[in-house]
Amino acid sequence: MNSKEVVTRAIEFKTPERLPIVFPRYGLCDTHGVGWNQIGTGPRHLKESLDEWGCLWVRSEIDNMGQVKGHPLSSWANLEHFRWPDPDDPAFYAGMEQKFAGSEGKYISTGIFMLLFERMHALRGFQNALEDLFIEREKIDMLADRIVEFDLQVIRNISARFPGQIQGFSYTDDWGTQQDTFISPKLWNEFFKPRYKKIIDLCHSVGWHVWMHSCGKINKFIPGLIEVGVDLLNLEQPRALGIEEIGQKFAGKIAFASGCDIQHTLPFEDESGIGAEARLLLDCWGTDQGGFILQDDENDQDLGTPSDKKSMALRAFLDFDRWKK
Repeated sequence: MNSKEVVTRAIEFKTPERLPIVFPRYGLCDTHGVGWNQIGTGPRHLKESLDEWGCLWVRSEIDNMGQVKGHPLSSWANLEHFRWPDPDDPAFYAGMEQKFAGSEGKYISTGIFMLLFERMHALRGFQNALEDLFIEREKIDMLADRIVEFDLQVIRNISARFPGQIQGFSYTDDWGTQQDTFISPKLWNEFFKPRYKKIIDLCHSVGWHVWMHSCGKINKFIPGLIEVGVDLLNLEQPRALGIEEIGQKFAGKIAFASGCDIQHTLPFEDESGIGAEARLLLDCWGTDQGGFILQDDENDQDLGTPSDKKSMALRAFLDFDRWKK
């Protein structure tokens, strides 16, 4: 099997012949990303930068991705002069063809950073966005729908440019604290679930798996994510969610991409502790038919993870690979 087949079989529970790996820092990567020209957080060497939505990203003197400090729609009055990004702008897709170089035999993905909820609170501010769900429903409905339509058109444009050449679509929306989700499942199901379904249905219609990244303890939302068709969850804080609990409830119903916990395990545990967690993740989140991908978080050195801990984790996952032929 080539990399594309291994990843596809893992996601679809069709028994890969080995553990799929997304570990680019060591040159081990079964996937290949083909991004459009989304600005995202902007250049990390700049103290401040604007993304395509006009959100202001600010970074400290310590190297990091930054966070949004300037919210262009913090006042609804700003709508009058707000410049909505155009998903049909050719500049967003210029040069994408060249990004396929080196992808032979690999699972190819594209994606959108800050798909919906993250974009809503980047534009409005976190507190405003949450309050809007209760006291400015008409306006926040409009904003969410504008964001969704942008996302849908980006997907249409990329899939039309590269029919049959892309296998996966990844997106980010952080939904939890260390203890719970930001909003109730009832509100999430009412407001966000149908909007996610619209995006995911389009991805599936063009032949893409859907990968979602979320930080925090999002256990309560996972049933809804399964219902709307998310194929794979990237969860980088497995201890916060509960490794055994997640496995008991959801293994075999959705695939997972993870590594050892970036907050509780990698920074503090020794080789024995890292190895034990790697084996537990493979046992609990995978099945005999697949369902697990080892994915390294390229940003977790911001949290103080030494590189030698990464090599310990990689060795452990390879040693305990339950699908190895």
